[in-house]
Amino acid sequence: MRIAVLAIGRARGDPSAQLFVDYMARLPWRYELRELQENKPLKAEKRKAREAELLLGAVPERAVAVALDGGGRMLSSADFAKRIGAWRDDGAPCLAFLIGGADGHGDQVLKQADLTLSLGPMVWPHLLVRAMLAEQLWRAASILSGHPYHRA
Repeated sequence: MRIAVLAIGRARGDPSAQLFVDYMARLPWRYELRELQENKPLKAEKRKAREAELLLGAVPERAVAVALDGGGRMLSSADFAKRIGAWRDDGAPCLAFLIGGADGHGDQVLKQADLTLSLGPMVWPHLLVRAMLAEQLWRAASILSGHPYHRA
């Protein structure tokens, strides 16, 4: 199984980028980060729709798509690990995590995602969401391997 993090926007030296890399390097799964961006100045709804096209077009074939969105399901770390373990055990070749831009996801992403996941009710900068996701992926891998670090 591999992990694809598909994100709107570029990190451009943001301090959270190194945190993302540090946690992702600990994973037992291969991963890729694809940064996508619409350069045309569009109004919010058109930009969200265009970003949705970019994200959905980057989802690898047969991947499970997980959209990170404040309106999604909140899972405990243990439940997130169980979900990842189930996808892995069912033979999912790839988990694709979709991170939208500053205005959130377009409707098509939310409709087509296999799961819409929330990291909590607070609003988070989308660059920080990458690091938070990476930490939770590492924690899930730790839980699945029976590592004693996680104390759920």
